[in-house]
Amino acid sequence: MDETLRPLRILPQMSVYADKHNVSHLVQSLVTSLVVDRPDDPISYLIDRLQRNSVDVPRVMLLGPPAVGKHMLAKRLSAELRAVHVTTESLLQDQSELSALSEQDVSAELLVQLVQQRLKKTDCLHGGWVLEGITQTRLQVLLLQRAGIIPEHVVMLEAPDDVLLERSRGRLVDPLTGDIYHKTFIWPPDDTTAQRLERGRGLSEEQLLAELQRYRCEVTGLRSAYQHVLKIINGDQPHADVYHQVLAFVQTRRYSRTPRILLLGPPGSGKSLQARLLSEKYKMVDVCCGQLLRSVAADGSGLGSEVQPYLDDGRPVPDTLVLRVLEERLSQVDCSCRGWILHGFPCDLQQAKSLQESQHQPNRVFLLEVTDEVCLERITLRATDPVSGERYHSVTRPAPSAEVQNRLQTAPDDSLDAVTQGLKRYRVRSAALQFVYPDAVHVDADQNPHSVFETLESQLTTN
Repeated sequence: MDETLRPLRILPQMSVYADKHNVSHLVQSLVTSLVVDRPDDPISYLIDRLQRNSVDVPRVMLLGPPAVGKHMLAKRLSAELRAVHVTTESLLQDQSELSALSEQDVSAELLVQLVQQRLKKTDCLHGGWVLEGITQTRLQVLLLQRAGIIPEHVVMLEAPDDVLLERSRGRLVDPLTGDIYHKTFIWPPDDTTAQRLERGRGLSEEQLLAELQRYRCEVTGLRSAYQHVLKIINGDQPHADVYHQVLAFVQTRRYSRTPRILLLGPPGSGKSLQARLLSEKYKMVDVCCGQLLRSVAADGSGLGSEVQPYLDDGRPVPDTLVLRVLEERLSQVDCSCRGWILHGFPCDLQQAKSLQESQHQPNRVFLLEVTDEVCLERITLRATDPVSGERYHSVTRPAPSAEVQNRLQTAPDDSLDAVTQGLKRYRVRSAALQFVYPDAVHVDADQNPHSVFETLESQLTTN
């Protein structure tokens, strides 16, 4: 085979190093900038970006219907982040020949061109930016993405139409600063500012309703386009509360990393199901320790021949042998490149310590929590059809017919005594496991499996 065609092997320690120093995020940011800006001298360009420490500058988009409070939030946020506050109005004012145009007169193509020019200026490159009310349509989103303008955080404010109408009617403006206030929603902190407020010249009620209608038609497309970086916040709250929620969100950082997930939990907590769901959606390798040992024993390898006698006699496989099997599997290319989800190991303190001392430490640990009563009900009431291989449950998934019901078989490990003993062992050892993994995310597993999956999914990319 041609050596140039061999797949790249990524050693486990390389992934650990990349996670520790956020290398994937750094490379992704640099390559994105390189492709978007297309400098004549890419090496000098990258060196300059690294020296300016501009890899993690804020890139924030603040969206929402008219009168929801975007302007004051964006202004305050840009001051806090020391980023450039960009609005359609400011873009038009920067171009003398366009200053007479209204926002409604600006085409999507022209808007994107103006945004692109503005964000290439030094202050935006060095300090980052907060786009207020840009974008408003799906077309604008697509054009921005084509131009390489991709926000890291998108905030979408929501409020009922009657609240927005009330705010529009009570709109007050500071003639010196252009800041927008309202008697009940946001009031200036000092009397001097309050005394000079003037009635705002906003949209008429008919115009506002028309703008709301246009926004409602586009909002689904906006959410879909930015779903992976989107935070929807209720704007019908005190201004300070909304601002702190927005600030907390934009101060988070999302990092790209090869997932190495460990699922812990008692028997019947749903580890196998959640591992399968994660594997199917994100193409990670599902590594069930028990199944892996049986597979290795059946393959006839030297390692398998060492495992087989223990399985034949029903004895536990020694930890040292289990770790050898795991290390061999987790070192393979699919696990190194796509990541893995491990469950069924570790089960006690010594196993957890051994895993931590190996080259395969998890970077996400989830502890599925559920009571013993629920676990017993889930396991002892399930049985398998030996003909189809389908598993049924007398409460949640009954057999489709009496014929199938009559041939169902219950595994020995699913008997009441076996499950009870397994739960006792887990409860004795669980405190020690939590000691090894103090940052494990605790997940309520006594709910719909898809709700559990959504909880796990939401934690995959946070730092």
